[in-house]
Amino acid sequence: MTAAAPLVIDGLQCGPYDREVFEQLRAGGVTCATATVAFWEDAVETMDALAAWHDLVTANADLVLLARSAADIGRARAEGRTAILLGAQNASPLQGRLGFVRLFHDMGLRVMQLTYNNNNEFGGSCYEESDPGLTRFGREVVREMNAAGMLVDLSHSGDRTRREAIAHSAAPVAITHANPRSLYGHPRNADDATLKELAARDGVVGLATYRSISGRYAATLDDWCEMAARTVELVGVRHVAIGTDLSPKAGPAEFAWMRKGRWTRGEQRGADLAVPAAEPAEPAEPAEPADDTEWLADASGLALVADRLTSRFGFSAAEAEAVVGGNWLRLYTTVLGSGTGT
Repeated sequence: MTAAAPLVIDGLQCGPYDREVFEQLRAGGVTCATATVAFWEDAVETMDALAAWHDLVTANADLVLLARSAADIGRARAEGRTAILLGAQNASPLQGRLGFVRLFHDMGLRVMQLTYNNNNEFGGSCYEESDPGLTRFGREVVREMNAAGMLVDLSHSGDRTRREAIAHSAAPVAITHANPRSLYGHPRNADDATLKELAARDGVVGLATYRSISGRYAATLDDWCEMAARTVELVGVRHVAIGTDLSPKAGPAEFAWMRKGRWTRGEQRGADLAVPAAEPAEPAEPAEPADDTEWLADASGLALVADRLTSRFGFSAAEAEAVVGGNWLRLYTTVLGSGTGT
């Protein structure tokens, strides 16, 4: 019997995808990656994106499949393909309609952030001066996502909104692509108290490789693994995973949309404008800093992580597999379900 391929799961990516990107995922042995279908898009635009993803996956079915459940991720692993989970980095596709949660779930959406870079009708963003917390509508949406089997993502939410959503959710939630703020002082990152609350409810934090929110921890594989080890010390190995925030093939138009949407004509640089509080000597970051992460120029570099955690940072094989993929799979099994999706 052939041994199963190593389990490697990336909790968040974004940007244009094509066959070359899928080949990079396979080169990295990536079992599953969550791809972003919406930042500021409304319902129809998100449906267009979902339709395009279905067509893209059908055209590349030898490399990828769309995952609706944990069982689909297992099937991809067994077949040597990469499972693609579809997610939204904003709840804007709902357009004020609670019932759209289940409709988008029916169309394959499995992960959704409550807020992106602005406060909205669901809660507060990490970039606003004030965070009103989880709103009444936000509580209803969290409850509906729990019932439908959709993962609540708090990566861009404000501290108060994060804590209230963690407490309100009946299912574990995630911060799919952020780091501990105590290691790198950036508003996108989460404070230690929030991360401990996340872990206490059996949630998972996906550590990002995006230089603007990782600082020196993005420079080399050893640096990133050091961040993983220090985060494990903070919240336990069961609650730490990978959420690269890679943006394969994203260019100026894609970055402008991510940062500005339709809400401003002014200059917006997203994470790049924030001044680190914990490391004030860190130089300003370039507009597309993810390209400077040499060890992870594309997803193929993820194949190196498990071995480095064991050989240089004292992780057991089981602990390394938990960080590299097992913790996401456990969370997906709990939230999305283990049966085959339809």
